[in-house]
Amino acid sequence: MGILTILLFVVVIVSIYFLYVIVRKEYKDLDMTLKRLKLIKATGTFALVTGILGQLIGLYMAFSVIQKAGSVSSELLAEGLRISMITTLYGMIIFLISYLLWILNYYLATKKEVI
Repeated sequence: MGILTILLFVVVIVSIYFLYVIVRKEYKDLDMTLKRLKLIKATGTFALVTGILGQLIGLYMAFSVIQKAGSVSSELLAEGLRISMITTLYGMIIFLISYLLWILNYYLATKKEVI
């Protein structure tokens, strides 16, 4: 979860930086700026994949404990599955935030160029 929080901060900081650059028109080449905006989407995608990987690691650990224990109640299994999905949900939320911030930055960059 700590890694995902760091990725969220990176997405927000990079988006604010590009928003500042775009609004103040401090870029020299729009095409290069648009290519650099892909960093926002790439970081969001990395957060999504990291969340899924976190869930898989959690499930692997839970199943190895279940194997050692023998039999486990269905309530305990359902609770473990619910907890393992937290990282995936957090990664998905970061991905959606990054994509929305990318859309905002891209729209403002292309709109400012036309005016």
